[in-house]
Amino acid sequence: MTNAKKRIWNGNVRDAALTILMEINQNQAYSNLLLNRTIKKYDIDPKDRGLLTELTYGTLQHRLTLDYYLDPFVKGKLDAWVRELLRLSIYQIVYLTKIPPHAVVHEAVEIAKRRGHKGIASTVNGILRSVLRKGVRPIEDIEDDIERMSVETSHPTWLIERWVKQFGKEEALAMAHENNHPARMTARVNSLKATVEEVMTLLAKEGIEATKGEVIPGSIQASSGSLANTEAFTNGLLTIQDESSMLPVLALDVKPDMKVLDMCAAPGGKTTFIAEKMDDKGEVYAHDLHEHKLKLIDSNANRLGIQSITTKSGDSRELESVYGPKFFDRILVDAPCSGLGVIRRKPEIKYNKTERDLISLTEIQEQLLNTAYRLLKDDGVIVYSTCTIEYDENEGMVRRFLEKHPDMEMASLDGLAANDSLAIKDDMLQVLPQHFGSDGFFVAAFRKRKD
Repeated sequence: MTNAKKRIWNGNVRDAALTILMEINQNQAYSNLLLNRTIKKYDIDPKDRGLLTELTYGTLQHRLTLDYYLDPFVKGKLDAWVRELLRLSIYQIVYLTKIPPHAVVHEAVEIAKRRGHKGIASTVNGILRSVLRKGVRPIEDIEDDIERMSVETSHPTWLIERWVKQFGKEEALAMAHENNHPARMTARVNSLKATVEEVMTLLAKEGIEATKGEVIPGSIQASSGSLANTEAFTNGLLTIQDESSMLPVLALDVKPDMKVLDMCAAPGGKTTFIAEKMDDKGEVYAHDLHEHKLKLIDSNANRLGIQSITTKSGDSRELESVYGPKFFDRILVDAPCSGLGVIRRKPEIKYNKTERDLISLTEIQEQLLNTAYRLLKDDGVIVYSTCTIEYDENEGMVRRFLEKHPDMEMASLDGLAANDSLAIKDDMLQVLPQHFGSDGFFVAAFRKRKD
């Protein structure tokens, strides 16, 4: 066994991608955070940052498929970093056809020499040249449907099995494929400062082509460029947010001068949207378990020019001792969840999560809802949302909550009903990634009856 030598090869995109992939595998780190850190650490040229993102996410998204292609060519055990280097290389050979195969092999051998020794470089060279000579085996040869879908889409078999049971084979396959497509750049225009048309005009002057969002009024989509680097963003005219993530706030149906609680608020995208929908008039309380995350909410609020938000840290399951019963008009419970709706943004989720994780999360979700129930005024509304597509965390949680609290009833999702692209069923909304190219999301609302 040999460990890769920790040398930084400044400016080398593939070596930087390998570093990120190794960190994800060894420490279960998040790809999106590592990407930004590694760009600075490796001094990656701006023109190469797109390739670094492609190599990192592509190799991660297709890991199981790449292992299926690689395994017939491997004799004996490989060090973890060597296997990751081979995955990275085969990804380029199979998926990035504009890169010459001989260039991929040469680069991999050079990385192997720097991180290991000549013997490892020789092994890498031999395996990759065999792949080029013989080609990869067809996935169609896999007879079992679940296993074939798993390898084809690079999702674990237990996840494919659950999705097939919940949504059927066709929807499960479509969702798994959609998870391997890059997320779109979408944003919400700050209605306190500008209109959609004004922001689109400003972005066009900075060379960014933007169109109106498909689902949410007041949202935009950018086809290229970085919205975070624009003057419109710096001046608080927009917030980068997926359209699905905006849905719970519309369902909350807030009005000026209300008292509103966001129980799991960081980094503040939904919190600031609530304040905007209230014309920044009223009281918005944003809570999060981690105190350091509150700085993100405060920073976003300051950038957007919002004054009505108060941030506090602590366990939101214990908030009754802070506010007392029946204090809030509206409560958003955007609960901690398995995150299986945002796999396209965090591909490592599908490899790191287990079925056992789902059970422990439902206990926390139920406790948060029970606390929200006690904090809610009569005739008030709770919106429950998650960024997952799991029945037990979504519809199953709704059913259990209503059984436990007979004075609560489903509230119709009037703020969402006008949009034909949203498949609302029994006053609940389950968005799948393939529905309109967004994150998977769930939304339901409850009203406390006066009697």
